[in-house]
Formats: sequence, structure tokens, C-alpha cells
Amino acid sequence: MNTAKKLTNVIIGFSILIALWQTVIMIGNYEEALFPSPLKVGKGIGLLIANGTLLVHLKVSFIRFLIGYLSAVITAVILGLMLGRLAKLWNIIDPIVQILRPISPIAWSPFIVLWFGIGDIPAIVIIFIAAFFPVLLSTVSAVKKVDRTYLKVAENFEIKQPHLMTKIIFPAAFPFIANGLHIAIGTAWIFLVAGEMVGAQSGLGYLIVDARNSLRLDLVLAGIIFIGILGLILDKAIQLFERWIEKQWGMQPDE
Repeated sequence: MNTAKKLTNVIIGFSILIALWQTVIMIGNYEEALFPSPLKVGKGIGLLIANGTLLVHLKVSFIRFLIGYLSAVITAVILGLMLGRLAKLWNIIDPIVQILRPISPIAWSPFIVLWFGIGDIPAIVIIFIAAFFPVLLSTVSAVKKVDRTYLKVAENFEIKQPHLMTKIIFPAAFPFIANGLHIAIGTAWIFLVAGEMVGAQSGLGYLIVDARNSLRLDLVLAGIIFIGILGLILDKAIQLFERWIEKQWGMQPDE
């Protein structure tokens, strides 16, 4: 019943959005070529699905995203767990991270393209940069916030590394790390599209650029819609993963 209610809310929300979209077109009296109607965009989506173009670009983008995001998460979590325990070392590294963190991954794109050429690697590197810093900072912060009681109990039971890290610190810090995973998945997905617009010949970002160059704004909006929907799906997938981890560790009761 809860699932049905959520689905109903989603349908109502999308219906309102489409109605507003159509209303803006009617009131503004925009030309179809400049601001395609929901019906025309729907036909464009059908065309992309029917000729297989959408599946090809979607598959490429998803693979790039998984490689870049997962490699960033694994690297950032491992480094964050270590640096969170090494306060003196983190105090030295933190200013460097704070300088690099605000720099948009796209700002590095000229160097990335020169170093790695055109293809999958530039987009993957941009995704890695976009996802790395949110996860690293959330992990370091999470480790510092671990209740000292857990560490004292581990000391009393003579729990040493690596079990201290894997059995005590990481499970206790995971709820805070999960916040970084949510932030990172959004930023990484945004910059995936931007990266594909800069240095790729395939993927959803390239699909949008190619459609724009062909003056097919209906296909541009179709690509934008799929990017938004897939971003939502990825965020929900992270939430399901978080709940699964919490159940495995007994952090929430089984439903």
C-alpha cells in the first residue's frame, strides 16, 4: 500500500509538471522549434528508444559512471578512515583538500583531455574528481565523530587493527559516510554529463550536444529528462544500499 501511494504521488507530480510545461508554451506562444511541447518530446523519446540510440548512449554513460563513482568511493572511504584516525596528518592535508575541493572538475578538463585524450577516460576522471571530495570529507568527519565509548570497549576487549577499523569504526561511522555518498552521486552524475559534452563521442551528454548541433531541441529535452530520471534512480539505489547495510549490521529492525 505504501509503494502504491508513493507511485501515485510520483504520477501526480509528473502530471502537474507536464501541465505546467504545456501551460507555459501556450501562454508564451513559443514556437515549437524553440520550445518543444511535451507531446513532441514524447515522440522524440519514442524515436530514441525505437532506433536504439538511447540504449547505446545510456549503456556507455552508466558504465563510465559506475567506474568513476565506485573507484572514487572506495579510494575516498579508505583514505578517510585512515586520515580520520591520524589527526596530525589530516591537519596537514586538510588545507590542500580545501583548496582543491571547490575547483570544478570541468576546470581541469583541458589538462584531462591533453593527458588522456578523447574517449571514456576523461569522463571517468571527471566523475572521480566530482565524487572523491564529498566522500573523503564526510568519511573523515564521521570517523572523528565515532563515540569514544565504542573505542574504549574495543580497547577493553583488546580488539586490534584491522578488526578495530572494520568491526567498530566503519559500522559506527557509516550513517555519516552515507550522507557523503548521496552528495557524491548527485555531483558525479552532473559532471558525467558535462564531461561527455567536453571529451567524448558517446553517452547522454554527447547525445544532447549532437541533438543541439542538429537543432533537434525535442531530443535535447528528451536527453535532459532521462538524465533527471536516471539521477533519481541512482539516488534511490544508494538509499536501498544504505538500508541493506544497516540491516546487516543490526542498525534497524527488519521490516
